[in-house]
Amino acid sequence: MKARRPDRVLLLIVLTLIVVGFAIFLSASLGQMGRDSASFSTVVLKQLGVLLGGLILTILFSNLPYKQLKPYSPYLFALAIALTGLVFVPGFGLTYGGARRWLELGPLTLQPAEFLKFIFIVFLAAWASARKDRLKDLASGFLPFLIFLGIVSGLMVLQRDTGTLMVMVAGAIGIFIVAGGYWRHLFLLFLIGIIAIGFLAFTRPYVRDRIETFLNPKHDLTGSSYQINQSLIAIGSGGIFGRGFGQSVQKFNFLPQPIGDSIFAVASEEFGLLGATILILLYLAFAVWGLKIMSRVVDPFGRLLGSGLIVLITGQAFINIGAMLGLLPLTGVPLPFISHGGTALLFALIEVGIILNISKLKSQS
Repeated sequence: MKARRPDRVLLLIVLTLIVVGFAIFLSASLGQMGRDSASFSTVVLKQLGVLLGGLILTILFSNLPYKQLKPYSPYLFALAIALTGLVFVPGFGLTYGGARRWLELGPLTLQPAEFLKFIFIVFLAAWASARKDRLKDLASGFLPFLIFLGIVSGLMVLQRDTGTLMVMVAGAIGIFIVAGGYWRHLFLLFLIGIIAIGFLAFTRPYVRDRIETFLNPKHDLTGSSYQINQSLIAIGSGGIFGRGFGQSVQKFNFLPQPIGDSIFAVASEEFGLLGATILILLYLAFAVWGLKIMSRVVDPFGRLLGSGLIVLITGQAFINIGAMLGLLPLTGVPLPFISHGGTALLFALIEVGIILNISKLKSQS
């Protein structure tokens, strides 16, 4: 094993996603500004500022010793849970659209679930790397894993943030598989998940609405089904080659949050099937190449951490895209590196920095 520079191919893929993503964001922001009468500085310059700040953090975390996260991971996990729980405290938590996911700190709003999502992967990687073969045991491996997952699931359900929960579950399962956990335990987790979804559908109307919208997108065209139908119209009207850069019609008056979770629909309308396919392939290349690198990392903690973060980022991308295509229920999660976002974008770039850091330590073989 030899320390080297970050993997160039992976770095190139990430930079391409960021540059292409910012171009897509520029176009989508025209719809947001036209709709909300927002100024250029409040939309585009803010995104550019977050991107530049995030890239500085990427460079910083690509050079910091990531192994120092391991001994502090239980304390960081407890801190992340406490911060996430603060959203329920009057005077700290901010409610929007019926969801309570943000902390209001003067002029700033933060989404602590993004910190929890990141730290959860760090914690699981540290825990699983210390368990080794014991991870295959039901009592000392799978059950603690299930308890950890249950803790974060409870917080996310209370916040009405099922999208972030889906992303966290994807990252957790990625670590469990890479660490050598049994597939039959994951089948048990799948059954538990189905039962939990059924329970939530009966007790949480918003979950039931999303399931009904997914199963029958035409059942409430002016209500819960509005976004998916407008998204499909945008994607379909793009054809093979798209309307052209900046020419989306749906982003002005029809798509909710054109710079948020609907941004893939804007990109598909403007760049067509060809552009959408290229974007999907970029995320797929990030996943495949990144996991290939991690398979050659000797350090167990680094291998699990890098794999978990890669699954976290690409899982979120495909959950967002799948929702816009009607292949998954609507989640509201942003498209990594492209959607408008402060906390989410910053943590995605921090995660990239750690992945690039770990890529320095891949074996020569």
